[in-house]
Amino acid sequence: MESKNRFADLQLLRYRLNGFDALPLKQKELIYYLSQATLYGRDITFDQFGRYNLKIRKTLEAIYLYYIGNRETDEFKAFEIYLKRVWFSNGIYHHYGCDKFVPGFSQCFFKDAVAGIDDYLLPLSTGQTTEQLLEDLLPVIFDPAVFPKRVNKAAGEDIVLTSACNFYENISQQEVEDYYAAARDDSDPHPISYGLNTTLVKTDTGEIKEETWSINGRYSAAIRQIVYWLRKAADVACNDRQQKVIQLLISYYTSGDLRTFNEYCIEWVKETDAPVDFINGFIEVYGDPLGLKGSWEGLVEYRDEAATRRTRLISDNAQWFEDRSPVDPRFRKPRVKGVTANVICAAMLGGDEYPSTAIGINLPNADWIRAEHGSKSITIGNITEAYNKAAKGSGFKEEFVIDQPTIDLIDRYGDTCDDLHTDLHECLGHGSGQLLPGVSPDALKAYGNTIEEARADLFALYYLADKKLVELGLTPDGEAYKSQYYTYILNGLLTQLTRIKPGHKIEEAHMRNRALTARWCYDKGQTENVIEIVKRDDKTFIRINDYVALRRLFAELLAEIQRIKSEGDYEAAKSLVEHYAIDVDEHLHKEILERYERLGIAPYKGFINPVLVPATDEEGKITDITVDYTESYCDQMLRYDREYGTL
Repeated sequence: MESKNRFADLQLLRYRLNGFDALPLKQKELIYYLSQATLYGRDITFDQFGRYNLKIRKTLEAIYLYYIGNRETDEFKAFEIYLKRVWFSNGIYHHYGCDKFVPGFSQCFFKDAVAGIDDYLLPLSTGQTTEQLLEDLLPVIFDPAVFPKRVNKAAGEDIVLTSACNFYENISQQEVEDYYAAARDDSDPHPISYGLNTTLVKTDTGEIKEETWSINGRYSAAIRQIVYWLRKAADVACNDRQQKVIQLLISYYTSGDLRTFNEYCIEWVKETDAPVDFINGFIEVYGDPLGLKGSWEGLVEYRDEAATRRTRLISDNAQWFEDRSPVDPRFRKPRVKGVTANVICAAMLGGDEYPSTAIGINLPNADWIRAEHGSKSITIGNITEAYNKAAKGSGFKEEFVIDQPTIDLIDRYGDTCDDLHTDLHECLGHGSGQLLPGVSPDALKAYGNTIEEARADLFALYYLADKKLVELGLTPDGEAYKSQYYTYILNGLLTQLTRIKPGHKIEEAHMRNRALTARWCYDKGQTENVIEIVKRDDKTFIRINDYVALRRLFAELLAEIQRIKSEGDYEAAKSLVEHYAIDVDEHLHKEILERYERLGIAPYKGFINPVLVPATDEEGKITDITVDYTESYCDQMLRYDREYGTL
């Protein structure tokens, strides 16, 4: 039996807006306006993740709302699960694995269900018939050979033509690479993020052009609404600089000019005083096989002042960590600038951050802005809190951790070191190091995201064991780091395989990074038996025999990963990723999946947003904002379509 908030491999959680009631009214109002701007980006993300996603979602929703047949049949129940998965993943592809969902209902059921819906309730294009709609959608939904993966990174294939993401039209990988190679000026010390906010199209005549995502370009209907609410947010900004930040973002959405985006990023980094902050726009490039195009995402946040003292300690010592990094001194930053780190409460998630979200974020992504102006890092405290509560008593540690002393170690130090690893990864890892002069930020191409995540993780892992953290009071003693070392290696070698389907390889950049790091350390540490794979009662376990030696291995790999990044060594990046990060042992995978299935734990979790409810006086002026946590997952998704559907 599927619960309302547990289906397929997914579980929906709720996060609390701790301390929201005590915020000043002006800050509540700002959060509300920014939240509206965040929710209006939803349709953009759906469209970016597949050109048929919006029509499929709207057709499925019409069936869900107006189907007059028996809703207790196995096919309708399978249909409901499929729709919930589409909502969760912003389209018909798994949010993490990128594989197309296999419907549990038949084409016959789907065709009959659509035929029973009045035309005006279906997402028909002008002049399109129901039969023509079905001709478009049936192969996309049911044929496993049609657009099978949202992001394909398989070596030896044209990863643009074989990826279903909607960033390119009628164009090959080589044509894309040639286009941006010709456009890029690697001598520019302040380059733009080429291609970040455009769809690259080859017309029927062979012309290649960019369609900009802006208020007068592609996605204009959604962007106009985002801008409307950003203007209202600017009127109640926390300070003049934040108001300027919002106005620059509006200018960027209006023009689509990436130099304006650079100006916005610089001002956003400089604004460090406001207790309320946000992310809004085309940001992360993991959804593009070439790592160029930014998926739309939104996050509204307010600072957790008590917990932020931890991250501020880290960021205040950023230069100390950089100077002692175990990498070639040529690749270190001589002067770390503007590292700002906060623990925040998420107030609203949107786009690529909803329903599944990161627990830590470091922005902006442009290396030169990081070097000259710094970066902002956040750890999302109330999201981590929700995850930790959901994990209690699951039986996971008892099943996969090798012995009771190691379980006790994780129980004692795990939560503290999990938070610290996220802090160090985001606050320092992503902001560390520098490119050598003339090296393109995109030199590593499809391998760049994996290398970057490995670099940040390794920086964090290396310093977790440093006595400096004990001196700063961030870890209680010199043993705490071992809990993170163990769980990281366990995850990279074994337990993250629960997120991979049988017969599949590792595709997602963060998972590739963890596999690369754990497998490389296991391989290089074999002569000293640093990490041991133990078989007991037909079960596989991990034992770490030498934590000090493991730290040395982390340092050695970090030095090589930083060299690859700094020198733009594409061939070395490819070799590392292809050798360590992709393949899956079939027998081990089968064992891990069977053990995990017996626990009944959902491998993936996401969140239902709270509802921010404004109270107004007779003149329509907001007098308070309250928080409602009672909206169900289905009700929220249907309401978002009604209220924020624009495309």
